[in-house]
Amino acid sequence: MKNLPRSLSTRSRDASGALLLLALLGLWEASARFGWVESRNWPPFSEVLLALLAGFRSGELPMLLADTVGFMATGFAAGSVAGVAAGLMLGLSPLLRRAFDPLVETLRPIPIAAIVPPLILFLGVGDALKIFTVAFSTFFPVLLNTLAGVRDGSPVLRQAARTLRLGRTATLCKIVLPGALPAIFAGLRTSLGIALVVAIIAEMVAGASGVGYFIVQAQYAMQPAPMYAAVLCLALAGYSLNRLVLGIERRALPWHGAA
Repeated sequence: MKNLPRSLSTRSRDASGALLLLALLGLWEASARFGWVESRNWPPFSEVLLALLAGFRSGELPMLLADTVGFMATGFAAGSVAGVAAGLMLGLSPLLRRAFDPLVETLRPIPIAAIVPPLILFLGVGDALKIFTVAFSTFFPVLLNTLAGVRDGSPVLRQAARTLRLGRTATLCKIVLPGALPAIFAGLRTSLGIALVVAIIAEMVAGASGVGYFIVQAQYAMQPAPMYAAVLCLALAGYSLNRLVLGIERRALPWHGAA
């Protein structure tokens, strides 16, 4: 594979991944059709696919997905901006890093499900709760990756900036931030998957709309095909969002993508 052109190697890997996915979906279909899994809650994949198409034709699934992605995007943006800003400040100031490190290491491991009940008491059951939980879960991966990117930056370039007497703002914009961008994008991609999971959990616990709420209602109504169709819809949305972030990263960091 090392001697193949990069584009050909990439297409080969994509084709292998697609074949594996098709094989798993075929196994799903066969396991239900031939009774390998005897359960009324395990429909054939073809039925799930029909339910997915019916949901898109009726417009129900796009509306539900728009609700979920809408508040998820708001929380993701807020948490990402705060994480990048905090990571830059802590990375550039050893004093601030030593002061806030205990607080970060105390809050970071808290499971998001553990803070939802207390947050309901303060924020109620609504969009504020869902947005805050997504922002909270997004903040720490972005913060830690930004901090790592700043600390791993080239000391030679920073010394050159001091020699040339560049101001703090110019050093931040021209040296520190560009050097940390690969790590920041890695944190954004990690946080994006976490944000989608947390958004669904928030809708299941305290939602009245969205894909997570629909999944719970389909479960209660014993409608497995629509339920799995909603899960499949989320998988497609997560894949599309990840590809979007990767596309932005390649355009923003062409040298990093080539490497």
